[in-house]
Amino acid sequence: MAVSLGVFSSFLAVETESLTKSSSGSLGVHSVPFPSGVNLRTVRTVTTAAASKPATAATGKGEPKGIMKPRRVSPEMQAFLGGVSEIARTQALKEIWAYIKQHNLQDPQNKKVIVCDEKLKKIFAGKEQVGFLEIGGLISPHFLK
Repeated sequence: MAVSLGVFSSFLAVETESLTKSSSGSLGVHSVPFPSGVNLRTVRTVTTAAASKPATAATGKGEPKGIMKPRRVSPEMQAFLGGVSEIARTQALKEIWAYIKQHNLQDPQNKKVIVCDEKLKKIFAGKEQVGFLEIGGLISPHFLK
């Protein structure tokens, strides 16, 4: 290990000399001490992708998109949600899971299975039981375009 480290450090010293000559005019140059006396320099540059982002995207403000965007829902989903005519898909899933937890509708032996009551059957296509991974697919038809 000592021999390979010696070869590495001598190679590193040669490479660092060429780096120090070529990168002296770069942005954000910092020196980092190396145990064998070699002085390494790290270079930090600003890319155009990071600099060109609009302020609204960086702060998280702006128009919601995708599953975060509120959509009109079917009459069955409106009845389940208490008359809400527009809701984001993520918020609807939160409401459904809150209802499932509140009414203790998960199968005690297998928590991945939800035992549907009459209210859930209306939005889950009349199924008696659904797996928790099926919920997203079963509520999709209730979001109107």
